[in-house]
Amino acid sequence: MNLQEIVEAKGHLIDSHIMEQIFDTVVEYNGRFEVEQFRIGRTNGEPSYLRLKVEAPTSDEMQQLLSQLLGLGCSPLDLSDAELRAVDRDFCAPEDFYSTTNHRTQVRSSQQWIDVQSQRMDACIILKDGMAFCRKLREVRAGDEVVVGMRGIRVIPEAKERDRLSFAFMSNGISSERQVETAVRQTAALMEQTRAAGQKIIVVAGPVVVHTGGVGPLSALIRHCYVDALLAGNALAVHDIESALLGTSLGIRQSDGRQEEHGHRNHMRAINAIYHCGSIPRAVEGGRLQTGIMYECVKAKVPFVIAGSLRDDGPLPDTITDMNKAQDAYAKQLQGAGLVLCLGSMLHSIAVGNMLPSWVKIVCVDINPAVATKVSDRGTGQAVGIVTDVGLFLDLLARTLEVK
Repeated sequence: MNLQEIVEAKGHLIDSHIMEQIFDTVVEYNGRFEVEQFRIGRTNGEPSYLRLKVEAPTSDEMQQLLSQLLGLGCSPLDLSDAELRAVDRDFCAPEDFYSTTNHRTQVRSSQQWIDVQSQRMDACIILKDGMAFCRKLREVRAGDEVVVGMRGIRVIPEAKERDRLSFAFMSNGISSERQVETAVRQTAALMEQTRAAGQKIIVVAGPVVVHTGGVGPLSALIRHCYVDALLAGNALAVHDIESALLGTSLGIRQSDGRQEEHGHRNHMRAINAIYHCGSIPRAVEGGRLQTGIMYECVKAKVPFVIAGSLRDDGPLPDTITDMNKAQDAYAKQLQGAGLVLCLGSMLHSIAVGNMLPSWVKIVCVDINPAVATKVSDRGTGQAVGIVTDVGLFLDLLARTLEVK
């Protein structure tokens, strides 16, 4: 005899295509469903409600099905509290711990639904002093009370925004100049809205920003307070400083695009110059570094985080080579973010996407469509991709926002 569960979901189920995903998931996981109740929202702002009876042949298949449905916003009708289990050893959660999504999540404790703080994907939920928090496995400590199983958990997927049609074109490949200009205007409007709401605009940038001539417009955006933090790897900072000190990027002259004689050494000369100064801020303070993205960050007191990798040259003295510390530093700057601009960096863009809750908007700009697709397929309707040259995009964006 099949096992049965009653689940319910509430939200913009139809126009966000969540309901069809729910039905498809039940069938995919060898289950059956029966709609017991459905109420459609009568206005733009009113949510719909779905109550569903699901069946599965075995207990394991039911648990798999419920796990998938939970991520789509379906919670068991059972209103019992979330089950907790104490951690025995540091870094070791119970084997059946609940692994979070990037969507808004609530857990039930003392017959009350409480919001989970610091929402991110692939984390545990810890309850302490009547509050719930997302914690990475490496942050779990002996004695922590961790949510296990799937009872007493409610996930609220992010609904598509009501003005989504004006922004939906950005989800497709961008080819014509007119479409890029339209995408830029929409991004500029988002930046203005984010600033007006008192939220942070974070820029995640790769070295292609320098190679494609984006240093000037990105510097202007920083000067005019359109950037609240810069997250990058060692390469972005190195090539920006190489450009500022020696006029080349990867040994190629910025003035005419020709190879500089012995220019392949220039990025190492740039790193060496910063070591002589002690750090990027000291290079600015001492007058050695007078232009560029890193210079503008220091002058405008915009925090920057440079995360290292195995392939880095040098790296710069400001680069964080401990990956755990780099992750923590990124996460700290992402707190309070309303908009993230990802500019030509697959590695760091995807990493940042994994750290963010689903309601933070992400605009990913890259000439490679695969990068924009990877970021926009994170499971949130708030990530969009623009396939175009990063330098062109930044130039048009600076012009649209009228910054120099």
